[in-house]
Formats: sequence, C-alpha cells, structure tokens
Amino acid sequence: MNFIKKIYETIRKSPILRTLVLIVIAITLMLIVAHYLMQLGTRHGARCAVPDFTGISIGDAKHAAKKHDLEIIVSDSLYVPIYDGGIVLEQNPKADVAVKPGRKVYVTINSFAQKSVKIPYVTGYSLRQAKNNLEIAGLEIAELIYKSDMATNNVLEERFRGRVITRNDNIEAEAGSGITLVVGVAAESGAVSVPKVIGFPLKEAKSRLWEVGLNVGRVIFDEDIEVLDRKNARVYLQSPQQNKVLSLGQRVDLHLTLDADKIEKQSTASDRAARRLEAERELREAQITDSLMVIEAAYKAERRAADSLAAVARGEQYIPDGEVIAPTEEPATTDNETTFFE
Repeated sequence: MNFIKKIYETIRKSPILRTLVLIVIAITLMLIVAHYLMQLGTRHGARCAVPDFTGISIGDAKHAAKKHDLEIIVSDSLYVPIYDGGIVLEQNPKADVAVKPGRKVYVTINSFAQKSVKIPYVTGYSLRQAKNNLEIAGLEIAELIYKSDMATNNVLEERFRGRVITRNDNIEAEAGSGITLVVGVAAESGAVSVPKVIGFPLKEAKSRLWEVGLNVGRVIFDEDIEVLDRKNARVYLQSPQQNKVLSLGQRVDLHLTLDADKIEKQSTASDRAARRLEAERELREAQITDSLMVIEAAYKAERRAADSLAAVARGEQYIPDGEVIAPTEEPATTDNETTFFE
C-alpha cells in the first residue's frame, strides 16, 4: 500500500510524469471506445442460421429472408421440368450455415419456361460435324439410326418428333431437345470400339459415344443424388465396357455417381479389362493369320500336285516354280555314222 502511495506522490509532484500518465489513460479509453463502437457497427458476435429456401417460391424466400435480416439475390436460373417456375433450386450459403445479420444469400431459381433454339440443318454433314452443330445450338442427339449407304457416318436425314427437317425449314425446339439422325454405313465398316467414358460428366460422355456412332442407353444415377446435383455426377460404370467392339448404332448404358473413390476404382478396373480385351483380340487376329497361312500353303501344295500330274500327262517335266521343260530329244545321226539293220 505504501508503495502505491509513493508512486502516486511521485507522479503528482512531477508534471512530466503526470502528463504521460494522462496521455496513457486517454489512449486506453479511446481504444476501448473504438472497440465497442466497431462491435456495434459490425454486430460482432451476432449470428443467425440461414433458413432453407430451396423448394419454395422466390417471393416466399424473400419474405422469409427479411424476417432473419437477410437479403435474397437471384444469381442464376435453370430449367428443371419437374419444378414450377420461380422455385428456388439452390442457395449459397447453404441452409443452417451461421452468418451475420444483413448477409446476402445468392439463389438459383427455376425458369418459368425453357428457351427455344433454332434447329440447325445438318443433313449431308459428317456425323462429327452434325453433332458439333447441334451441341453449339444447345441441342443433342436423340438417336442414331444407321442405314446402308456408300459413305459411313454421313448424315442422310434429320428428324425432330417424327418430322423430317429440310433446308428451308425454320423450326425451333426447347434447348436440350434431342434430334434423330439417320446416318449411312458402308457394308465393310459397320463396327466400332467402345471409347472409355468413365470419369466424364453425362454431357461429355454422351458426346463421346455419339461421335463414334454409338447410342446412349440407360442413364442411371446413384440413389442419393438429388436432381440438382446430377450435373456434378460422373460416369463410374459403362456397359458394354471400353474396347468392346460393337456394331454402329448399338447402345451403351451409363451409371453415374458423386463418389470420387468409386470412380477411381472402377476406372482402374475398366483399364485392366480393356487391356485384356485388346490382348485377346490380338491373339485372335494372330490365330486367324496363322490359319490363313496354313490354308494358303495347303492350297499351293494342291495346286503344285495338280500341275505336276498335268505335266506328266502331257509328257513334260514339271518344275515347282511353274516352269515346264520338254523331254530331251535323242541326238541326231551324222553322215559318218552307219546304221545296220538285221
């Protein structure tokens, strides 16, 4: 206690020390006041859980957000046919995330109608060009129908909902609609190897299959994948598998998941199976080549035997390479030689 009194007396008697102490006290008070004012301005410590706005109309979402001192901002729109127009499909931040009052919540809503696009005329194009033009327009291939023709993968006809599209048509379709293409196939080129589409999102997997002349079969998503999460899903299983040889126009089923481990595991297994298929195909080709060589050798042997018999029948000498040498004639007699007869 005496120590404190001594300090106090020292400060009181010294103008300089007294001034310094007053300055320190003033600065400390200013810092304390500034701290509390900042907390008041930023509502430090105040938190509220973001409500779940998905599945309700944008109007109801804004009304609910106002009650929680939040602001709804529409950042994007999609078209999902199973939902009504104006329904909130996604939100950021997600539901139950703790945020400060006044925070903006960005939402994606469902469009009231899908936009329409003009169907491009692709008859006469190659399959790859036709596919690219349709995709650029916001459309896709509904089905590839192959028809005998001198040019493989040349588009012979284009159809939409059963109607044949002609050059002068000005027909529109909802974005994402499928267009049927009738494509030519020559007799000697009706098979194709299935490409690997494991690891790709659905849109790109479809595109890769169409490009080589295969149709998309069943598309199966894992049961836990919501409709809005499907765009993030990737193929983890395809049937038939990669490297399998199919006829043009056959279908490939696709299974999709959000599980990255499942995709990696199935991708590795698919690569092993593809290498095995390739080895088996090479073995079959080698066996066929050997068989053809045996058949060719047997044919040549039979041909040589037949030629030899024919040469003997003609009284000629047969040489295996196909040359024939006539039999040697007896030497002619000379004037100096005399032939005696009995």
